[in-house]
Amino acid sequence: MEKVWLSHYPNGIKPTIDGQTFASLADFFTKMTKRYQHRKALSSMNTVLTYAEFAELSYGFAAYLQQRLQFQPGSRIAIMLPNCLQYPIAIFGSLLAGGIVVNVNPLYTASELKHQLTDCEADTIVVVENFAHVLAEVLPETTVRHIIVTGLGDLLSFPKSYLVNAVVRHIKRMVPAWDIQQAIRFSYVLARGKRLKFQPVALDATDVAFLQYTGGTTGVAKGAILTHGNMVANLEQASSWIAPFFGRENEIIVTALPLYHIFALLANLLTFMKLGAMNLLITNPRDLKQMIAAMRAVPFTAITGVNTLFNAMIHHPDFASLDFSRLRLALGGGMALQDTVAQEWQRITGAPLLGAYGLSETSPAVTISPLSMRAYNGSVGLPLASTEIDIRDEDGQSCGIDVAGELFVRGPQVMRGYWNRPDETKLVLDDQGWFATGDIAKLDDKGYVYIVDRKKDLILVSGFNVYPNEVEEVLVKHTDVLEAAVIGVSDEEGGEKVKAFIVPKGAHANEEDILQHCRQYLTRYKVPKVIVFRDELPKTNVGKILRRVLKP
Repeated sequence: MEKVWLSHYPNGIKPTIDGQTFASLADFFTKMTKRYQHRKALSSMNTVLTYAEFAELSYGFAAYLQQRLQFQPGSRIAIMLPNCLQYPIAIFGSLLAGGIVVNVNPLYTASELKHQLTDCEADTIVVVENFAHVLAEVLPETTVRHIIVTGLGDLLSFPKSYLVNAVVRHIKRMVPAWDIQQAIRFSYVLARGKRLKFQPVALDATDVAFLQYTGGTTGVAKGAILTHGNMVANLEQASSWIAPFFGRENEIIVTALPLYHIFALLANLLTFMKLGAMNLLITNPRDLKQMIAAMRAVPFTAITGVNTLFNAMIHHPDFASLDFSRLRLALGGGMALQDTVAQEWQRITGAPLLGAYGLSETSPAVTISPLSMRAYNGSVGLPLASTEIDIRDEDGQSCGIDVAGELFVRGPQVMRGYWNRPDETKLVLDDQGWFATGDIAKLDDKGYVYIVDRKKDLILVSGFNVYPNEVEEVLVKHTDVLEAAVIGVSDEEGGEKVKAFIVPKGAHANEEDILQHCRQYLTRYKVPKVIVFRDELPKTNVGKILRRVLKP
């Protein structure tokens, strides 16, 4: 496609990036922690680490892996932690030692964990003790030899460390009994590691940095192979996009999305490290009261999230009383942003909620809205520097402006392929480097990308296409609807019909009233034929609604 978006880039943003700025993420870490050594890097539960302290702990972790566990470059290390100080230390310690990081959702079931550990052939795992019992259940069936266990409070300053661990273990009883004989404590690793010599590892753009598992919403998880070159390129793409608007001292980003998700890993941890900012780590964003209290304590300047998180925040009674005077970036990704949520967010905070788009397979960022925008425009923004996109019809031909088709992406951030799955790789990645996203999108005449829906979620009603996102957007505009999910189910007359699952705001939601509302905004065949009220909707670890779980 013609790169019409380039002429609509904000001032100061170049059409291409230099992907050679850093030889690897290890090189990036070394340079950033030295450049910003006196600045605050990480904050969790009122404990703050400077960049210098962050570096010291990470190098100690790397040294222990090398000297005591005989960890070899290219070995896979699984990290199964929520957002706590241990996570960034484990990530960069592993990368410094030449390891391949495998991010693991701590909420995985035993079967999900077994699949991921055996698929990647992990050698080592770092796990929070709350979920060590799940690991113990599958450990004998995996290749894992070294187990490092940590408590949520382990790296907090005393007496907070003692109090948090005591509450989690004995009062809230959030640590089920577990028994792993060879387990060692994270705190012991750091204590010993700081007395050991770290041996630098030669890494370049071709070395693998992450196996980022994807497919949680569509089927069996596959490991996207992301190289140091992929990640450095996407870091440069994202940071160059926001640099004209950020870069002052004392920048603080609220990191509520889990760092084991590629969105937060790149957008929050890596990109804002490049700016010398501080990441405010939120361990449990579902505890909105505690999250808002943490935000109240610091003058935050940026936040990322998904639509469901932003929606939950704006409906919390304490949220509107926060100080938003320094907030300059609120970025939504992971799922479609809804107009009603974006409008209410801007009304309360004074800052626009902007859209972005990416996937695990693209490291992840593909498009971001210009930070100069004054309000959400329904799009996911413009393609980033050095990124090509194409929107194709079912015959593989490029579509015109404002014509929906499957979105294809090519650029330095696109993965190498799926781990040990050449057949799966061929289905989505061609010889010219084009990646088939599986998303239906449109491009306007200014180059803004609009995600219509997932290709697999398309509903076929009497020969007409119905996109769930469009119906959900209308549903949540009703004053009695908090959340909505739409799927297609078999129609006894043939084809499919639209079924809506709704979380009401109160006890007065009325089905006929909601249907009448839909008829005002939707063509007849798009109006739900069935409405089901639910107390909650199934979601992924980052809050994306799982439509597939709702299907019969």
